[in-house]
Amino acid sequence: MGAEPSSPPSRSFSGTGFGVLFGGLTAVAIIAAIGRAWAACDIGVNAAANSMTLMFLAPLIWIAAAVPWVILHRTLGKRHRSTALAAGFVFTLWFAWFLVTWIGMPDSYPTPLCPGNVPPWWPSFIPA
Repeated sequence: MGAEPSSPPSRSFSGTGFGVLFGGLTAVAIIAAIGRAWAACDIGVNAAANSMTLMFLAPLIWIAAAVPWVILHRTLGKRHRSTALAAGFVFTLWFAWFLVTWIGMPDSYPTPLCPGNVPPWWPSFIPA
């Protein structure tokens, strides 16, 4: 006579878990890239002000990156798990590129350090 679980394990957490995990990793990578771009191009007031801005943006980016993972897993992931994962990774790559080039490299901020507002470390094969 062993103790049995009162209910079967919930599969709904796995979609939320994917969202939390990949959304968080995406947010960290985006925040780091934006901070590095701002530092290389001398954008902003100073490092403390830029850090506060990025700390404010981090949870918003995390939520915006996590929600598509949850939606994909709950809709497409029930029958086609690998397709949902592939679509999630494609969206994550696009989302990261979009935010880094939109927030991290503003066209309205002229800087002599970065021609075209593109940091020197940015790969030339990725459009900015």
